[in-house]
Amino acid sequence: MSGKLIIFSAPSGAGKSTLVHYLLGRGLNMEFSISATSRPPRGVEKDAKDYYFISAEKFRQMIDNKMFIEHEEVYKDCYYGTLHSEVERITASGKNIIFDIDVKGGLNIKRQFGDRALAIFIAPPSVEILHQRLNTRGTDTPEMIKRRVEKADFEMTFAAQFDLVIVNDDLEKSKNEAEQAIRHFLNSESV
Repeated sequence: MSGKLIIFSAPSGAGKSTLVHYLLGRGLNMEFSISATSRPPRGVEKDAKDYYFISAEKFRQMIDNKMFIEHEEVYKDCYYGTLHSEVERITASGKNIIFDIDVKGGLNIKRQFGDRALAIFIAPPSVEILHQRLNTRGTDTPEMIKRRVEKADFEMTFAAQFDLVIVNDDLEKSKNEAEQAIRHFLNSESV
């Protein structure tokens, strides 16, 4: 397996997906790792592009069959995970992998791959601003937004375990900071 792994984790609504999509267009020889999830698609999300959408029952079968590098039941019957086959597909093409993944999953991948992985935590400027962003996004019910904001407090406690924390209070600044960190990491010899 060749290539390096770049992990982006954050509370929902902090801006990690926006940063990941920006970075994919910056000539960094990276491909997006498509996660599997048991939740339904939001907005215009497409199967096998944004996520592999599968039922909770099938997800549990795949866990039993050890098909995931990491997985997490984020909410009851709402699973997310990284498939072994996805990492193998990307590394076989000679590319680096970029992950848009939950906090626990990101740390799990970092532990497994060590110096071959760069783990970046995207923090919102505050939980209040995070709540506003989730409301503005318009993809979740008020109950789900409440759950995501409550979970964000917990997820923020993991930030110090990441290689780099970027506070996304200015999107252009955050894009630049993330790109510079990734370029430095990809050009380093520590693999």
